Amino acid sequence: MRRILTVVLMMLLAGLQYRLWVADGGLAHTHRLAGEVRAQREENAQRVARNAALDAEIRDLKSGVAAIESRARTTLGMVHDGETFFLVVNPS
Repeated sequence: MRRILTVVLMMLLAGLQYRLWVADGGLAHTHRLAGEVRAQREENAQRVARNAALDAEIRDLKSGVAAIESRARTTLGMVHDGETFFLVVNPS
């Protein structure tokens, strides 16, 4: 009887150890989820910074002509009347 009780208790202990270390909700699963949360927080921080930069650019474009003019010059290569456009090409 004592031997059966010992075997049952050992199997119960093994089952509990399995749940602790391997099963969903165990330490391995919790560690993996913590890594995923950390990665998601980093991605969110990058997106918040990008959104703030885009928001600042939008406010700048809405507020005045200078920002729109600068954007047209750099992006579209536009020039004012009376200005001369020079394109410098690298010989390589």
